Amino acid sequence: MKILVLGAGAIGGFYGGHLLAAGRDVTFLVRARRATQLAKRGLDIESAEGNLHINNPPAVLAEEIKTHFDLVLVSCKAYDLPNAIESFSAAVGPNTVILPLLNGMYHLKLLDDRFGKNKVLGGKCFISAALSADGRVLHLNDADRLTLGERDGSLSTRVQQIADALGNAGFAVEVSRKILQDMWQKWVFIAAAAGSASLMGGSVGDMVAAGADGIALSLLQECASVAESEGFPPSTAFLEATRSQLTAAGSTLIPSMLRDIDHNAPIETETIIGDMFRRGSAHGLSLELLEIVYARLRCYEIRRAAAAASLSTTQPE
Repeated sequence: MKILVLGAGAIGGFYGGHLLAAGRDVTFLVRARRATQLAKRGLDIESAEGNLHINNPPAVLAEEIKTHFDLVLVSCKAYDLPNAIESFSAAVGPNTVILPLLNGMYHLKLLDDRFGKNKVLGGKCFISAALSADGRVLHLNDADRLTLGERDGSLSTRVQQIADALGNAGFAVEVSRKILQDMWQKWVFIAAAAGSASLMGGSVGDMVAAGADGIALSLLQECASVAESEGFPPSTAFLEATRSQLTAAGSTLIPSMLRDIDHNAPIETETIIGDMFRRGSAHGLSLELLEIVYARLRCYEIRRAAAAASLSTTQPE
């Protein structure tokens, strides 16, 4: 199976690198700077589960794509997806399957509109990873599960074939017959955890020490009510586990959104928080905390854009 992995960043680099190490036919779709970096230094994955080095991994620029792939693994940030779609569209042929691993649900509409719903699977990954300044993939915990499935709940031949192609490559692979439910539950968790941490500026342990874990639980309840109104009520087991995670004393969990804010980086405001708020509002739900979090994140983006504009106007010619 010919696999195109969009990007060689934290998520794409981790899964694509392990697939290459397992002998799979993988090519990374990257920008010119990353292509040069990979050619010179290779791809490095650092993990407590074991380090990997892939020398000169196969990489291609968008304009160099001359063939169709069997599978396109999409793991970019949501704000990059419109440009990403343009970059990999030439790789999508009549039999190509697209497996997105993005947060939220809005990406499905963008991919469906461009390529057709029958080409797009549901997918999610449970992993914490980051890309270092010098291009190393840093695996930050022991989680690495990738879950995929047909969005109609069927157990198709193509999903089984893809699972076989991804399996036994150094990370866990699961086929789900309720992938949309799985994706909604992940979205609820991320919105609650990232939203509360970004609002209060601390890790889960910091919030608990400050006596603010109740705010995280209230935000969780709001997000769960949105999921239920959309037809995907989170399970009792999921809610219990998430409550435990959001109230764990001493927890060092820092959602990636807060790490991005601390580094003045772009964040997924609209797809993680904005879309959740709009969907819930359309059902007439009272979402006071979500509205506050959404406003806080929009203010961050406005200030970041203003600072960037100011810097560009003051640069000497």
